[in-house]
Amino acid sequence: MTDKHKVAIVGGGSFGTAIANIVADKGHDVCLWMRNAERADEVNTQHCNSAYLPGIALNPSLRASADLADAVDGCDVVFVAVPSKSCREVARQLAPLLAAGTMIVSTTKGMEAETNKLMSQVLGEELGDVSIGVMSGPNLAKELAAREITGTVIASEDDSLTRCIQDLLQCAYFRVYAGSDVYGVELAGALKNVYAIVAGLAAALGVGHNTISMLITRSLAEMSRYAVREGADPLTFLGLAGVGDLFVTCTSPLSRNYRVGFELGKGRDLNEVVAELGQVAEGVNTLKLLKQQSEVLDIYMPLVNGLYGIIYEGKTVSDVIGGMMWAEQNRDVEFAVR
Repeated sequence: MTDKHKVAIVGGGSFGTAIANIVADKGHDVCLWMRNAERADEVNTQHCNSAYLPGIALNPSLRASADLADAVDGCDVVFVAVPSKSCREVARQLAPLLAAGTMIVSTTKGMEAETNKLMSQVLGEELGDVSIGVMSGPNLAKELAAREITGTVIASEDDSLTRCIQDLLQCAYFRVYAGSDVYGVELAGALKNVYAIVAGLAAALGVGHNTISMLITRSLAEMSRYAVREGADPLTFLGLAGVGDLFVTCTSPLSRNYRVGFELGKGRDLNEVVAELGQVAEGVNTLKLLKQQSEVLDIYMPLVNGLYGIIYEGKTVSDVIGGMMWAEQNRDVEFAVR
């Protein structure tokens, strides 16, 4: 480690806690902002976050606070790890508390419901003179907090931010790669949540491995088709933020969105499933936005349309699958080098 940083993680859910734990492991001064004072006290006295990461022992040097001003005071790096629906509200609270030039990293994999904007865009509008990056990859919070080996991508237009976050987080169990396609990295993280719901639903129905493989591959094609139309680099989707994150969220029951899909596949009601989960499954919100945008932009997205039909239009799984299998045949790889 070359420099010691003062770091705040805004958002005391599973992923925010996992990132804070890494920063603490690296020996930096780190504070985790949590809305709930009792949970903050639990982190400080028992070194755990039982509500979000049960059974995981946290670094004793990790400090938590329910006071946002206290948490970010004097920080040169701030990670924002709140649900997409809370991002703008929290950013407005943050704005007067940050010093000019503070490095901001968004880890939220979602879109703002009212505007269809990604979190880096929301933060840019609200925070003023700060440097912004986004982080995404196959980073299931429980495994990350348990210090199991994985990697991620940090993307920013500011190379100094990218280098700083690599130095801040890279360790024996967490490899941090650099990227410049901010929009592509962030969009990949938001879109894959929808397809994790599809994969969970398919798993609950007991489909074969061939089917799951096809679903994941066509999900990658569909999300990259949308992203390229919106200005992202298709090659971004071949990396950790794209196929890496898509694969893990479409195959692991640790993924919240996968669990939503699995319960839907068992015939349960969406609202009941989301309420029982107790944590935000961003894919539910993103599905609505993606359905609207795909129609506005005339983008072929059969998996999105199919899942939307099942959840919101009362269609059966067999009806949707039948319609997809007999739909117009498209190219397998749309962005091949010619």
